[in-house]
Amino acid sequence: MTQWERLQQLDTVYSQRAFDLYNGDEFPMEVRHYLAHWIEGQDWERASRDSSQAAFLFQVLLENLDNQFSRFVQEKESFLLQRNFRRYKQNFQEYQEEPYTLATIIHWFLVKEKGILNDAELAQQVQTLQIQPAAMELESQRQVEKRLKDLKAKVEVMEHSIRCLEEQQDEFDFKYQTHLMDSCTEEEKKKQLEGLQKMLNALDNCRKVGKFCVKLGSLINEELVEWKQRQQKSCIGAPDDTSLEHLEKWFTQIIECMFQLQKFLQKLDELVGKMTYENDPIPVRKPPLNIRVDTLLTHLIKSSFVVETQPSMPQGRGLLVLRTNVQFSVKVRLLYKVPELNHVMKVTVSIDKFRKFNVLGTLSKALNMAESMNGGMVADFRHLTLKDQKVSGGGKGINDLSLSVTEELHRINFQTQFDCQGLSVPLETSSLPVVVISNSSQQQSAWASVLWFNMLCPDPKNIKFFETSPAATWLQFGEMLSWQFLSCGKRGLDNDQLETLAIKLFGKQPSYDNCKITWTKFSKENLPDTNFTLWVWLDGILNLVKLYLSDLWSDGSIMGFISKGKERLLLKKKQNGTFLLRFSESIKDGGITFSWVQYANDATPSVQTVKPFTITDLKQIALPDILCNFRIMVAENIPVNPLCYLYPNTPKDQAFGKYYSEKTGEENPYLKYLKTKLVFVSKENGCSGIREGPESDLCTQDRDPPSFFDAGDDDDDVLLKVSKKSPMFSVSTIDADLLSSILDSDGESTVPHAFPPTSPRISPSCLQQSFPESAEYNLEEALSTDNDVNYTLQEFLNGINLHILQEEPDGFILDPGFQDLGNPNIPLTP
Repeated sequence: MTQWERLQQLDTVYSQRAFDLYNGDEFPMEVRHYLAHWIEGQDWERASRDSSQAAFLFQVLLENLDNQFSRFVQEKESFLLQRNFRRYKQNFQEYQEEPYTLATIIHWFLVKEKGILNDAELAQQVQTLQIQPAAMELESQRQVEKRLKDLKAKVEVMEHSIRCLEEQQDEFDFKYQTHLMDSCTEEEKKKQLEGLQKMLNALDNCRKVGKFCVKLGSLINEELVEWKQRQQKSCIGAPDDTSLEHLEKWFTQIIECMFQLQKFLQKLDELVGKMTYENDPIPVRKPPLNIRVDTLLTHLIKSSFVVETQPSMPQGRGLLVLRTNVQFSVKVRLLYKVPELNHVMKVTVSIDKFRKFNVLGTLSKALNMAESMNGGMVADFRHLTLKDQKVSGGGKGINDLSLSVTEELHRINFQTQFDCQGLSVPLETSSLPVVVISNSSQQQSAWASVLWFNMLCPDPKNIKFFETSPAATWLQFGEMLSWQFLSCGKRGLDNDQLETLAIKLFGKQPSYDNCKITWTKFSKENLPDTNFTLWVWLDGILNLVKLYLSDLWSDGSIMGFISKGKERLLLKKKQNGTFLLRFSESIKDGGITFSWVQYANDATPSVQTVKPFTITDLKQIALPDILCNFRIMVAENIPVNPLCYLYPNTPKDQAFGKYYSEKTGEENPYLKYLKTKLVFVSKENGCSGIREGPESDLCTQDRDPPSFFDAGDDDDDVLLKVSKKSPMFSVSTIDADLLSSILDSDGESTVPHAFPPTSPRISPSCLQQSFPESAEYNLEEALSTDNDVNYTLQEFLNGINLHILQEEPDGFILDPGFQDLGNPNIPLTP
């Protein structure tokens, strides 16, 4: 099957991406469709570098177009197809002098197709990973249900057999006693003895108990182990099912069956007390069976006591991170559900002695059915608190190794006593290891420890894990990291994003399966040329996504992880105004930036990158609004938004329109009297103007400084210094000549001439914009939080150089400049 045929079989989302890919005229979809086999059989990458090979393929392409046109004519295909193929041939002949340019174009399209297929395959794998375990679990559930059904049937058979045995024994005992008292002839006695012997043989055969299958207990234990593993992974974001309804049903049914077996064995004791004989099988076979049933029953009851919801704080970083003097909750559950135990079993809480803590709050609660949504036997501890216990000598605990506080693991323990149907069993269970901190600044490191432990440690009792912490394989690490983005933004990492991270951590490798990352490299060592660790950088991005970018991340608008080199390579092959969103490589607490391609008069592409936006910035204005209102200054000081198409070619408003949050004057107190809106204005080829972020440059070409991602990248990064005041509303200015001199134009062009639009500077779709209800002005002082808004705006309007673009009914533009804004006779200029 050809790559093109595979594309046509994709789901709607990915087939639409393929359709959008061929939305332009650079390489027509009809040509790709009808010449698919031949196109995919050629080495276009080599042709893009080898002029002779490119010339040969160019001539063959034209011949194939002629042949396909002839087939259309012979087969009386659509007249439009005939016309289109004639036009396509004429268009391709423009590459007669530079056939390698056409080869580059075709190779680029094939690479993009493969990327779409890879993303679709990844999505299918994710779905398969979710479906296959579900199918496996369903099969496992059917197996357990079948064995439970068999067990119940065997218990019923055994119950019937014991009743029959009791009746047979009573009948034999009656006839035997009658035989002893009956005075009859020897011949009659002999016949009676023969009859009694047959009855005894039958009775003896019925008393041979013990061939009873109780392997179901081990099967249920396997299910419980798998559930605990799923729960452990779900604590760090894995989308696993951790419901307990099936296990509760199975435990309840099999424990009930075991109690019935115990009663049957007790009944056998009664039968032996009434009658026994030489070589009676019951006294020999019953004790081992009794031990086996008691052992299995005790083990099942002990296993049925579990932690249903792991410890967590209401506003915590995640599960299993607790802070002293802050309340946390945890829930335990007994999977043997019987009404007679409701509010009977008291559960107590304690903590290990690795470090000394006092547990405060309600330390004892009864298992009950009222605190569970589905009527399970639970004890929900909602208001527990840990407090450091003062110890002599000034130390906090008994840890002699050089472990940090966030590497110390503790377990919350729960004890209760089971007393039911004559069986008394002490029960105990423990939470997964928790990290206890004393300050909120430690949450980030604590969550890193939780991630690392639950990613790698199969033994939840190993609280000394970090004394000799193992390294993680790339597969383990990548999966865990993808779960974090899935939890924060409802979408994991795709293959391209994972590969980008792998390359940046390990360098280019044929395979990353054998690559490993250590605990030290993950959480302790700073990244090259930075003052923060890999985890701090990743966690900053995760926090940014969770708080302000979850919708954009979930719908795929953010490319996220991509090197600056690849970013430029992708953008320079796209039409003017194409932009993409990626995470900053140099900001500790997470930043997101966007870059776009624009073309000079000679069709030379350059990539511009805006200064990254941080949480501080996005707290004040949402990223979609930033993208909507961003402007650069072009000829005649006309502000134009250079962002037209979200990569690869989705119109900006189509991608982000549903997230825009334009406010009317009535809704926005700052704009109550003027129909205006805030815009980000930049000088041509630069980004001075209303800006986001801390005091630094708003926009540079390829902004981020050399980082651990792009070692050896020789781009010169320019920082445009602006006001140190409000990052949202200040207007920085810079001399135009100085600006032109410091902003280098990246002249490297990897894009064929077919790609630039007719007007190479700004695409028509970008230029043809109106600016209703908009204004650009300096609000640095006007919107200071320390000033009275009405007074400041009036003062501002009366005395500050103000440029307002204000919509008038007749379409004229009001440009008051330095004129008195209160003068009603301001001239209108068309």
